[in-house]
Amino acid sequence: MSAIHIDARIDDDERRARLYAGDIFVYAPTEATLSLCTFARELLEAAFKFRDPRRVHETLAVTECVAVLAALKPRFIHHPRCKEMLSAILGEFGCDLDKTYFDVPRLRSAMPNTYLTSGIAYAFHAHRDTWYSAPHCQLNWWMPIYDITTDNCMAFHPRYWGEAVENTSYSYNYARWNEEGRKTAAAQIESDTREQPHATKVLELEPSTRLLCPPGGIILFSGAQLHSTVPNTSGITRYSIDFRTIHLDDAASRNGAPNIDSDCTGTTMRDYLRASDLDHLPEALIDLHEREGAKIYPTMPRGSAALAAS
Repeated sequence: MSAIHIDARIDDDERRARLYAGDIFVYAPTEATLSLCTFARELLEAAFKFRDPRRVHETLAVTECVAVLAALKPRFIHHPRCKEMLSAILGEFGCDLDKTYFDVPRLRSAMPNTYLTSGIAYAFHAHRDTWYSAPHCQLNWWMPIYDITTDNCMAFHPRYWGEAVENTSYSYNYARWNEEGRKTAAAQIESDTREQPHATKVLELEPSTRLLCPPGGIILFSGAQLHSTVPNTSGITRYSIDFRTIHLDDAASRNGAPNIDSDCTGTTMRDYLRASDLDHLPEALIDLHEREGAKIYPTMPRGSAALAAS
């Protein structure tokens, strides 16, 4: 990781170039991000019958909580208002809406201690999204819905930005995951038996970088960043929203973060919608990524030193 930028007002072309070189951007809440967070809170609080969603683990059995989240999360993901709000957010951040494509926003929950850490509330181990068939031009937008602390946030592991991690991404195919893994999420309660890409050696995850922003604030980073869910010892549940974007020109020109250790197959490119009109990416571009996957992006020698800032 080269640098952390706070409320940097630079154009989107320069920002993407810095993100592909390992930088991270943190932004204060905006009108559009706060609208999305407010909408998510309304859905959460109604779904939990107006209990404090952050403390439902104190009164609900795990199976009851799973049932609520299993109904709520797809409703949020596919709600038409969410797509409208994402376009508004991207417009506020200076993205070209005719060339920026987003996937649907995910509502995430990180429960305290060992209450629920698998399946529908999966606590992510250290990973790169590019191990999961994501294109190397993918950018991740992450925002908390309620206040977060260093005990329930997300962690970045900057040592590994330019250092290869031995992993099992070779066994992952996105289409197969959609057919098999995603459908069984709600059934994974006590443990998660689904095969997901993971490091095959013990990683040095400390020191880690833990960034805090208020509800509706944005943490923006490359899908190639190694990151993880912090074990939640705060006593309250962390809820967050994340979505991803790609830029048409970058996807077409194979411009993105270098590939140093991703060997997965398939692509997530069919999930993306154009911010201006919700149209899909050109079929030829999707097919290219489907056939070649991470191989179309520039590579770095495995075990090489961290990238210098561009």
